[in-house]
Formats: sequence, structure tokens, C-alpha cells
Amino acid sequence: MFDLSGKVVLVTGGNGGIGLGMALGLAKAGATVAVWGGNPDKNAAAKERLEAEGGPVLVQGCDVSDEAQVERRVAEILDRFGRLDGCFANAGRSMPRTPFPEMTTESWRALMGVNLDGAFFTLRAASRHMVERAKAGDPGGRLVATSSTSTIHGPAGAVAYGASKGALNVMMRALAVELARYGITANSLVPGWIETDMTVGKIAESRFAEAVLPRIPQRRWGRGNDFGGIAVYLMSDESRYHTGDSFVIDGGYTLF
Repeated sequence: MFDLSGKVVLVTGGNGGIGLGMALGLAKAGATVAVWGGNPDKNAAAKERLEAEGGPVLVQGCDVSDEAQVERRVAEILDRFGRLDGCFANAGRSMPRTPFPEMTTESWRALMGVNLDGAFFTLRAASRHMVERAKAGDPGGRLVATSSTSTIHGPAGAVAYGASKGALNVMMRALAVELARYGITANSLVPGWIETDMTVGKIAESRFAEAVLPRIPQRRWGRGNDFGGIAVYLMSDESRYHTGDSFVIDGGYTLF
């Protein structure tokens, strides 16, 4: 039911954390996986782990905030594999908590450049190929963006981050409607507190952990491998009628 053999999937920010968890899940299900990341050492380690699953793997360095670079990298995937069936726009960044009145325009734009513009550039390039393929008689495609529970609980001191992730939720709902005629689905993932390079410093703070961990009903931080299954489901034919949704994966954090 969830065999992904023959499907080609791109995961941005796929060299660690949530992205690597999704990429590994997809590879285990038989997909051909392309991963983008900015850290050469993490890229090499991710490539080794993904190749151990046995399927074809392409790991590329890419700055998603660079429009031309995104276009080149997608073209390379198509040259290498001939198609792109799924795109997980997962690359993102955070910034130090800053009072809103003191936030600089430069820091706002730098964060939006990755979290929002980067997702736009990536999803646009992927969807262009999927639409062209559908018009040629081969419909279908999966678009997924990684959002955040900061879109639910109001992240004081992280307005830019929350705004960027909230925009992704709206973008995916709009794409679900616009691209449905081509057999393309669009959904977002809404992670809670997950142990990644981005959150490790915060999670290591005893005061923070004592305040937040008891609010997570499962009493643990999320891990990257908690996202492999949802990635496989969304890439499978079994999710073909499931679109425009936001999947909250937070161990119950936003419910408690």
C-alpha cells in the first residue's frame, strides 16, 4: 500500500532533524530521494545514511533563498532522474528571540528569505514540472511544507518566525485548491518541540525544559524519525484525496 518505488522526492533541509527523518522514511519505502542542505559535513553524513537504505540518492548543496540556485538544483534533479513526484519544502531557520519593537528590517528579511521565499522558490519550481507533466498526460504530485505550532500558540519574541510559518499554511491551502485539477495535493506539517540542531540549545536549558516538557502529554521531545511515516503517507497513492490539511505532530503539546 505504501510502496514508493519509482517515485522521486525532494526534501529541502534534509540533512538533519525533521528533514532527514522524512528522507530516511521515504528511502526505506523505496523512493528515490534528493536532499538539499547547506552544511557539507551534514550533507555527507546524510548521504551515507540514505545510501545505506539501498536506493538512488542525490545530495546537493543549496541555499533556498537564492532563486537562481533553486532553479538550477531542480533542473539537476530532473536531468538525473527524469521526474519529480514530491517536494517537501522543509528548509528553515530561526532567530534569537527579539522584542517586536526592536526587530530590525534586516533580520526580518533574512528569516523570510529562507522560511517563506525559499519555500516559494522551491514549490514553484517543483509544481511547474508537475503541471507540465500533467498536461502531457501524467497527472499527480505532492507538495508539502514544514510549518510550526508557533502558528497556533502565538510565539512572543519570535514574530517573524511565526509569521513565516503561518504564511506557509495559507500557501498550501491555496495550492491545494489551485493545483487539484492536475492531481497535485498540497499539505503542511505543523511540528511541536522537536530535537534538532535549531532547537538543541533551547531544549538543553533546564528552566525551559522544566516549563515545557510537562506540557507535552507524551513527556518527551519529538525526534526526526517521528516524521518518516507521515512523509511516506503523503507521498503514497493512498493520500491522493487528502489535500489542504495541516498535520499537527507535537505529542499533544497544543492540546494540553
